[in-house]
Amino acid sequence: MNHTHTVVLVEGVSDMSAVNALAERRGRDLAAEGISLVAMGGATNIGTYIGKFGPPGHDLRLAGLVDAGEEGAFRRGLERAGLGSDLGRSDLEALGFFVCVADLEDELIRALGTAMVERVVDAEGELRSFRSLQKQPAWRGRSTHDQLRRFMGAGSGRKIRYSRPLVAALDLDRVPRPLDGLLAHL
Repeated sequence: MNHTHTVVLVEGVSDMSAVNALAERRGRDLAAEGISLVAMGGATNIGTYIGKFGPPGHDLRLAGLVDAGEEGAFRRGLERAGLGSDLGRSDLEALGFFVCVADLEDELIRALGTAMVERVVDAEGELRSFRSLQKQPAWRGRSTHDQLRRFMGAGSGRKIRYSRPLVAALDLDRVPRPLDGLLAHL
């Protein structure tokens, strides 16, 4: 991290992969720009990473992507580090932290539409596996969107595997707001 001036904190490797993929599609080399992406292994580790890279530690500029369910953990971590108090979502965004409505996969599925996501799943050779999930009693009556989210979250490494192909399939005018906001902030 010798020339790094900004650290982007994300929950996992799939988020890191998606941010990198979108940056590349937009002709940006984040590492060359002095921006490092760090997968924290879950949002509850935010305090540790802010302590290491933020004001208490290396005092680097911070940014990040967080799932709505983990927003409180991020908020508390930022507040404990002295980066604000009583932070609302707009305050988080001003600090460079963008919230995904459910999670990044949910954002990507909504941006692409289920038909396009199914084409990506087919291109990855997993359409039969997805169809099997759709036939399971617990998932039979659910929306295709919910089924796709479950499919992405189930199976070893599927979120990581699909992050790049889903970003590659995006129309650059329809990038999910949190991902777009994060890159614009950097």
